Amino acid sequence: MTSITTGPTAAATPTPPEAPGIREPSGTREVDLLIGGMTCASCAARVERKLNRMAGVTATVNFATEKAKVSCADGVQVADLIATVEKTGYTAEEPPPPQPPEAPAPRQAPRDPELTALRHRLLVSALLAVPVVLLAMVPALQFDNWQWLSLTLAAPVVVWGGRPFHQAAWTNARHGAATMDTLVSVGTLAAFGWSLWALFLGDAGMPGMHDEFRFTVERMDPAATIYLEVAAGVVTLILLGRFLEARAKRRAGAALRALMELGAKDVAVLREGREVRVPVAELRVGDRFVVRPGEQVATDGTVVEGVSAIDQSLLTGESVPVDVGVGDAVTGATVNAGGRLVVEATRVGTDTQLARMAKLVEDAQNGKAEVQRLADRISAVFVPAVILIAAATFGTWLGVTGDTAAAFTAAVAVLIIACPCALGLATPTALMVGTGRGAQLGILIKGPEVLESTRRVDTVVLDKTGTVTTGRMTLQEVYAAEGTDEQELLRLAGALEHASEHPVARAVAAGAEERVGQLPPAEHFENVPGRGVRGRIEGREVAVGRLFDELPPE
Repeated sequence: MTSITTGPTAAATPTPPEAPGIREPSGTREVDLLIGGMTCASCAARVERKLNRMAGVTATVNFATEKAKVSCADGVQVADLIATVEKTGYTAEEPPPPQPPEAPAPRQAPRDPELTALRHRLLVSALLAVPVVLLAMVPALQFDNWQWLSLTLAAPVVVWGGRPFHQAAWTNARHGAATMDTLVSVGTLAAFGWSLWALFLGDAGMPGMHDEFRFTVERMDPAATIYLEVAAGVVTLILLGRFLEARAKRRAGAALRALMELGAKDVAVLREGREVRVPVAELRVGDRFVVRPGEQVATDGTVVEGVSAIDQSLLTGESVPVDVGVGDAVTGATVNAGGRLVVEATRVGTDTQLARMAKLVEDAQNGKAEVQRLADRISAVFVPAVILIAAATFGTWLGVTGDTAAAFTAAVAVLIIACPCALGLATPTALMVGTGRGAQLGILIKGPEVLESTRRVDTVVLDKTGTVTTGRMTLQEVYAAEGTDEQELLRLAGALEHASEHPVARAVAAGAEERVGQLPPAEHFENVPGRGVRGRIEGREVAVGRLFDELPPE
């Protein structure tokens, strides 16, 4: 016996599990809502609390994905859920049904208008705020009437740059609520308002005023002190945080979009015996379509004609193609690595395995880990607590010193320090980015609690060696029968396999070229589906693959 063996090269590509179907308890259904207007984790906690107060409703609101996952009784209408969210001060709508792409995906994702607007707001605010901060912190830069230049530069930052915070704070105030935006708005407006009072009614507007930068805590004249750098700097830093958050969410969402775009964009459907090229979106269950070598399988189906090998590494991580024939099931987005196939569609649209995998990733991003629920509970009481502490600070200073200006300054300091809202932002963003990055690497994370529990993992068990390969087969060893020259065997086999596109053939051909050099051309090459290849090399009949019943005639 003469045989040539190939083997995969080692790497790490875990096998993603097949996405399970969604099972709901009898008498209940799941509804996804897109929530608009949320600006922090406190907003998400308010919406979640309001929804959960409805009879027969269990809801989870994720600030990072801006979605609500609601499990409700059959008698609860979606309109009632939307009305409850709107009464809370936010917007809600059902997400549009996903549609398969009908054209090749662009090289770059389309621009996000909200992200672009936020970037422009951040850049303008930063350009104006940096001189204000430098003038306040570096006394050598303070020329006569420098404070009025600071006011001119800081005013647009506080009013225009901080407009989203002020609008959100006003909307929440009308509904009797306070969020992180309330702290940002109240703190920056208080600092800016105090500066206006000191400039126009106090001594801070006098020519030659200097604001010394000290490393020690000293009592200062409140009427001669301005906080324009605080107001402008805090607005700019919060805008920077919001921009980084929005960009992280967009990149994590891009992983999900890329997963949905992996499938074929159009398909050759058999209509009255003729092949008609149509978009995948028009494919229906029962349609028969053609898959040529090198093409992607358009959707899940069953082979009704032809024999080939299917490369399923995209979905399973298995590098070795799987032979399929009549009656075998094939999965959408896999690649036909062999002969021509005719497939009958059995599942289309959101029912395919690829769509269910994308749904699994999306559900993982929408869920909440235990640490995130803790952060949400803290953020729900954080804002009211800070406001109470600021009020208590004002009352304590006023009672102890009797100085209204000093008491107001201390209260504003409490509000300013509490402005950053990373508490409710870091956890959901980290979970979203983690699940999205996992999807890009071929790892489907079933839920945030699974990702959270990985910190306790000390052993990883893989089901088969094919899951830890690069997907590119290489020639490892050559075993020749007694009396057969190994180099000649490899030269003939490599020459014949060089004409084939099969992954095993490419590995044999590449290994032969590397070991014996240039290969002779093949004549009368023939691909026998499911068996191998045969042809003529330098006048000799050669067959590579499984045992052939007969060789081609001379």
